Amino acid sequence: MKKYNPIYFYFVSIIAFVLANIFREKSIPLYYFLMIIGVVFFVLGIIKRTQKK
Repeated sequence: MKKYNPIYFYFVSIIAFVLANIFREKSIPLYYFLMIIGVVFFVLGIIKRTQKK
């Protein structure tokens, strides 16, 4: 995980948030799962960015 650029974590986070909004009305458990994945990858991106400096 050290070799990945933080922007990739942000992209995965954005994709998870968009998919969560698409599935919000259809499946509540999937919505919450995708929201958690989005937050986790966003936080990982921030951690990677601050460690790089």
